[in-house]
Amino acid sequence: MLLISLLTFVVFQQVLVPSESKTLHLYEARFLALLEESLTRKNKFFVHFVLDPVLTSASSAEASFAARYGCLVQIESVERLEVGALVSIRGIGRVRLMKFVQADPYLKGIVIPVQDNIPDSVNSLQSKVTELKEALYNLNRLQIKLKAPENELLQTPIANSLRWAEKEPSVNCDEAFIPTLAERLSFVGLQPVSGSTQSELEALQREKLQAMDIKDTSTRLQNSIELIKQSTSMAAAKLAIQSLELS
Repeated sequence: MLLISLLTFVVFQQVLVPSESKTLHLYEARFLALLEESLTRKNKFFVHFVLDPVLTSASSAEASFAARYGCLVQIESVERLEVGALVSIRGIGRVRLMKFVQADPYLKGIVIPVQDNIPDSVNSLQSKVTELKEALYNLNRLQIKLKAPENELLQTPIANSLRWAEKEPSVNCDEAFIPTLAERLSFVGLQPVSGSTQSELEALQREKLQAMDIKDTSTRLQNSIELIKQSTSMAAAKLAIQSLELS
């Protein structure tokens, strides 16, 4: 168990998965207080989670929420601004909120790690890992060739997440909070592809929500392989159109 600060969101578009990198603009006083407390921790941790609306009685005037899709995150960098700060975070592993222990000035609670079930066959898992990595490399090569907006990073989100996932996270906490290599890799493909449309981004969010609920590494790996192959086909089509426009 871990007593830790909680950063909450109420829209599923904000769900964060392990291995994912995201930059947040924090400016509210309570969130800045959370940031300062997190920076005093040795590993600069807090928990990012989504509040899921819960249906209560029809006569109830107040909304009720349940904490879902929690992810332990590590602060990678902070850029101070005139108003607030830009905070780059990295998803480490899934967590479940057991108890709220503080509401002001920001939420704190007790969380426990959530990991996949132990696989029956390590060899079968390894073959899927190999297939996934090959699919990721193929997609990444296509993404690099796609014409990207000027403000888009040269390194693709997939390459960034893959590099992190392949290394053993150097964090000083209970090992139960650190997913296995196969589990970390199973989340890598859940990153946006260059030039994604709004409908494609919405479909990706649905995939992320499903991936956070799955407790079987092999199933998530297979889903990721299928998603990556689909994204590769779409990227190839966009690249072909781009080539025609440039010719």
